Amino acid sequence: MKIITVEEHFLNPLLARATADEIERLAPGHRKAFSPEQGLQSNMKFEDLTDLGDLRLADMDANAIDMQVLSCNAPGAELILTGEAVTLTRLVNDQLFAAVQAHPNRFAGFAALPMSNPAASIEELKRCVTRLGFKGAVINGTAHERFLDEPDFEPFLAAAAELDVPLYLHPGLINHNVRDAYYHNADPAYASRLASAGMGWHIETGIHAARLILAGVFDRHPNLQIILGHWGEMIPFMMDRIDHFFPANANTTRHDFGYYMHHNVYVTPSGLFNLPQFNNTLEMMGADRILYSADYPYYPNKGARAFLENAPISASDKEKIAHGNAERLLKL
Repeated sequence: MKIITVEEHFLNPLLARATADEIERLAPGHRKAFSPEQGLQSNMKFEDLTDLGDLRLADMDANAIDMQVLSCNAPGAELILTGEAVTLTRLVNDQLFAAVQAHPNRFAGFAALPMSNPAASIEELKRCVTRLGFKGAVINGTAHERFLDEPDFEPFLAAAAELDVPLYLHPGLINHNVRDAYYHNADPAYASRLASAGMGWHIETGIHAARLILAGVFDRHPNLQIILGHWGEMIPFMMDRIDHFFPANANTTRHDFGYYMHHNVYVTPSGLFNLPQFNNTLEMMGADRILYSADYPYYPNKGARAFLENAPISASDKEKIAHGNAERLLKL
């Protein structure tokens, strides 16, 4: 069975340095939150993140991963308000293009974009799709705390729809006011971890997707597709509840909330190889709407194949999730 994973990361040191101070300003304690002294166990090395060649390919081979769709590590250029964001995203995308060119049967790319500049993001998305052959883009959280349903981003969403490429809504730093109100704690590192990978990232990303749906984005752009990691960023678990309160006759969209989840949204595990979560997502979304991802190198590739091979589902559904859906959506 062929395995294609679609949320696999790399780090560009220049972009990382350019965002480091802003991350710490918006989320004090973030750096410490994920430091080794906090007790988080990880075998990931810096070179695992930066490598786009032999190290990564060896790990993929050892764990029978056929292809990775790569994206630059979050938080990304969404945090940069200056013109430097445009320069850095072009540099990152050219770096990724070189890796894909070197290994076209093993790597594909999602673009990094300077989302705080919507017009520049349109141009860079067009360049990446039409000239570099990228398969879509990853949006790391909000554009400096601005959601994509805001009017400034309507031309960008229209461009993605016209190009017929998906947008992967990846978690990023949450709104600092929400962070202060909901996740404040005496220990900044604890608060920062709870506000990010522990919970906050996923709640805000789910809210981001729900806002797009309820703002009528997919009525205006019915072919636009988004991807959510972490088994749908909590939405599938709450879909019946959301549908109850947002039927088509009670809001301004043409269809019930669930319609858009089944027509405009794909979800992936992001390395959370947990059978109850998988079963819930499969029940709520269906096999045609699930892609596969390991979230490498934050989560290891080890076990990704075994989880899917041993899942109590039909062989045809395994093939869809393992590679078929990705090949169709991303035109691989």
